[in-house]
Amino acid sequence: MDAQTEEQFRSFVEGRSLALLRTAYALCGDRHAAEDLVQGALAKLYRRWQKVEDPEGYVRRILYNDQVSKWRRRGILREDPVDAVPDAPLPDRVASVDARLDVWELLQQLAPRQRAVLVLRYYEDLSEREIAAVLGCSLGTVRSQASRAIARLRVLAPELNATLPVDGGHA
Repeated sequence: MDAQTEEQFRSFVEGRSLALLRTAYALCGDRHAAEDLVQGALAKLYRRWQKVEDPEGYVRRILYNDQVSKWRRRGILREDPVDAVPDAPLPDRVASVDARLDVWELLQQLAPRQRAVLVLRYYEDLSEREIAAVLGCSLGTVRSQASRAIARLRVLAPELNATLPVDGGHA
């Protein structure tokens, strides 16, 4: 790689690493695993840098695919089934922090593709078409996965029903 191309890659990494780390964390729920995921994705991007037209989309697809591969290798999803969702109210002074942590925990209970769709839609603010491109699936798949994910969140946390989208997240 020549110096100019290397500098373009370095600028991309410096400008997008934090956003990529946030996305990776949303997918895997662990900071160290997210850092590893981003590092691996950027290493793959580096090898193909000169051939990639859309580095942002390419690296996001790598993040998703690598995380799904990890889930498949484990053969199980990280779920902790319970008989009933606790209805304990959150203390007012820490409600927003606790609510965000609860949402992260709820996301971990969704199927991998459902979680990816919600993260890309509501965290990364991508359109359904952009999500379909990142995940390499159809627009209908994105819509059905979003709808199923929202329905699952309604079951897991009925107290969030007022804040969840009515239509499964169609934009």
